[in-house]
Amino acid sequence: MVIPVLIFVGLICIPIGLACIAASNKVVEVVYRYDAKCVPPNMLHNKVAYIQNASIDKTCTIILKVPRDMKRPIFIYYQLDKFYQNHRRYATSRSDAQLRDPKQAAASTELCKPEAYVANGSPIVPCGLVAWSIFNDTYSFARRRRRSGHTEALTVIKSGISWRSDREHLFGKNVFPKNFQNGSLVGGGQLDPTKPLSEQEDLMVWMRTAALPRFRKLYGRVEADLGAGELLAVAVRNSYNSYSFDGRKAVVLSTAGLLGGRNAFLGRAYVVTGVACFALALILTLLCLVFPMKEEHLHLR
Repeated sequence: MVIPVLIFVGLICIPIGLACIAASNKVVEVVYRYDAKCVPPNMLHNKVAYIQNASIDKTCTIILKVPRDMKRPIFIYYQLDKFYQNHRRYATSRSDAQLRDPKQAAASTELCKPEAYVANGSPIVPCGLVAWSIFNDTYSFARRRRRSGHTEALTVIKSGISWRSDREHLFGKNVFPKNFQNGSLVGGGQLDPTKPLSEQEDLMVWMRTAALPRFRKLYGRVEADLGAGELLAVAVRNSYNSYSFDGRKAVVLSTAGLLGGRNAFLGRAYVVTGVACFALALILTLLCLVFPMKEEHLHLR
């Protein structure tokens, strides 16, 4: 009975795995690491001084080549390496009650220290290390026409990049940033004090903490088709200090398939499981042939 079950599981898992791998391979992805590219050559020996010097221009331009046709929508992500958002002290440094209710601005900041209050004792909204370290590099895109050589700006749509549950429930419509990044140590980006947190989707995306030290977060999307071999000029505002922890930064352009982005792990897991079931069924079959059950063994049942 065990051998047929193993064969059945193998017959189910392998086709599913191959289908998942095929769907993943249809996703077109472009990844470009720019953290070192955007540092001036004379500052490569001291990248921290470069990123902390406000007088140095932080803009740079990188060129991406589209490997295959990319159909709309094209999703833009930023990728960070060696950033441990899953660290217990970091992940708990926030106040969800404060994010929802403006009356909780000062009452629910116990876990937010040291980013809970400014010097005069006024509460920080949103408080905590998670919000304080929000990613603040920016990207703008322009396509270069192959025939004419002219450039055409691509509009990056920033709305609808967060979870609807976050916009409608977790982040309050009457909660506005207050005293944010006004302390002695400035973290990442700024927030618009005139917009409620429920409209600041970059913050919502960032505050969904990642489980692994390498992660991608959605920056926006482009509603345009790109052809194979087409060149994209990406103007990067390199402001985020990943150099203090020797982190790496990359910009990612990706289409989406039936299972989302490009990730062959699920398909490979199914294939490996199916092959393992077939192998185990084969081993058990050989054991039954080499060591068949005798009549006295049947009486033991």
